[in-house]
Amino acid sequence: MTINDALDKLLDMALKDKDLKSKLLATENSKEPMEEFCRIATEYGCPIEMGDLLALNETLWSNLLKSTNGGATFPIDDWADAYEQFMCSLRF
Repeated sequence: MTINDALDKLLDMALKDKDLKSKLLATENSKEPMEEFCRIATEYGCPIEMGDLLALNETLWSNLLKSTNGGATFPIDDWADAYEQFMCSLRF
């Protein structure tokens, strides 16, 4: 299962399971939000490792830079944060 598959499956499950949704949203208040998020995801059968989540962030960020006409010369803060994007999807 790829990280994108795991995130999609986890989001689908969380939108149907209020307990899981609450647990995932509560990770935002955790001392280590992404670590806690990955632990819960894995517990629910969607194995996500912190390294994979960070690598996804880097891939998204790099692709956004490359997609700019002629290539951007600097990154824009908060362009690619898979954890935050997931949490935003979960809230709505």
